[in-house]
Amino acid sequence: MGGSGGPPLCFPNLNSSCRRLLHPPQRTILLYTLMASVSLLTVVLNLLVVVSISHFKQLHTPTNALLLSLAVSDLLLGLLVMPIEGLHYIETCWLLGRLMCALSPYLSYCLLSVSLGSMVLISVDRYIAICDPLLYSSKITVNRVKLSVCFCWVCSLLYNCCILMEHIGWPDRFSSCHGECVVFISRTSGTVDFFFSFVGPCGVMFILYMKVFVVAVSQVRAIQSQVTVRAAPAAKKSELKAARTLGIVIVVFLMCSCPYYYPSFAGDDTSTSLPYYTLLFWMVLTNSCVNPVIYVLFYLWFRRAIKLIVTLRILQPHSREAKIL
Repeated sequence: MGGSGGPPLCFPNLNSSCRRLLHPPQRTILLYTLMASVSLLTVVLNLLVVVSISHFKQLHTPTNALLLSLAVSDLLLGLLVMPIEGLHYIETCWLLGRLMCALSPYLSYCLLSVSLGSMVLISVDRYIAICDPLLYSSKITVNRVKLSVCFCWVCSLLYNCCILMEHIGWPDRFSSCHGECVVFISRTSGTVDFFFSFVGPCGVMFILYMKVFVVAVSQVRAIQSQVTVRAAPAAKKSELKAARTLGIVIVVFLMCSCPYYYPSFAGDDTSTSLPYYTLLFWMVLTNSCVNPVIYVLFYLWFRRAIKLIVTLRILQPHSREAKIL
């Protein structure tokens, strides 16, 4: 049918195949190049974060353990989700089969939930570091952070399994033809997800960072006026700088994520067949590439670590003890 002058099909040998929308060759090459570049850049930059924090002992801190979790989820998004979503968009057909149609959305939802959970944990970490600096070292330890990160990953797996249960069990339920993979989330499930995956976490981050901002401003004013506050010891300057940088990471994340929840906010059903869904989803994915760029701009230790990694000096003996901070 596809070879007899009819419209191009995703699977020419199947009469029930979906029609295929062909892009001009130049546009196809450009899209593949752009998709591969963004995916590769996301993987490389986040891999540098993972290697830096994992290798150098000075970077084995509770805050960096949270950044490591965020970098791992962003790396997997660039390595697995971006190529699949790019292939689907460029080819305008789902070519990966029924099993991948069930697993791919689940994987992407889980990784995005882990990223959001890591942001919330980072907000809690910065709140205690700035607002309660004396008790920070006793309250926030590397082992406790690791347990929190594991809990975040497990909760993401279980939560998204509940949200996408119908799709995982019946991935072609809303597919009208072969070569189509439609993820449909009902208005009820979408509303629940909107509050649990967006409103709740964003509310927590906003409240904590407003308190951090108020305390930080008061401490800066106290330092400028050379007033020593014994009852409430000031946080270190490095802690304030880290709070500012991680605040920027959270703000950028929210800017990229807010449009994605527009259907839920408007009270509509969420479906991958929406004409603007691809744009909204890729805005969320692009954030995975932006985070390491923020680290490069604001973290001196990350720039030093990159230099040691690129020059292969991390292969030298005792490189784990190198002074990064």
